Amino acid sequence: MKTLFLIRHAKSSRDDPASPDKDRPLDARGKRDAPMMGTRLAKRDVKPDLILSSPARRALTTAQIIAKKLDYHVKDIVVDEQLYAAAVDDLLSVIHKLGDKLKCVMLFGHNPELTELAHRLSSEITHMPTCAVAEFTFSANWSDVGKAKPARVAFDYPKKP
Repeated sequence: MKTLFLIRHAKSSRDDPASPDKDRPLDARGKRDAPMMGTRLAKRDVKPDLILSSPARRALTTAQIIAKKLDYHVKDIVVDEQLYAAAVDDLLSVIHKLGDKLKCVMLFGHNPELTELAHRLSSEITHMPTCAVAEFTFSANWSDVGKAKPARVAFDYPKKP
């Protein structure tokens, strides 16, 4: 079984319009939501083998906050340029290249591509709000993600009751 988590970065600030998009930090809500979602994952004993993140500050900060909650070494987060401003097929390409020894992978990125990918994997997911976590379990290899139907789908987000 392979488990893929698609995690949209937490709420970011737009306070400085002169700041490049990649440099946007988390705002107060994002700094509150990311640890909360990390705690929810930790309570379920989620143990990622690999965390991949977009290089954008808001995505990487979200990945770092959640990694700490999961006792995943922050220094082991892999920053992948392909996860920033990517098309769905680019994201699938990253996933298809994952080594089959990896059982649980988290991918931190952006909208609209994460919502599009989540929707392609499960028609139940139509929108990923900030800091949303879409979880897909496959009884297939990474190279089959996108073709194989997930055996299990879970979806969580900060305002979910």
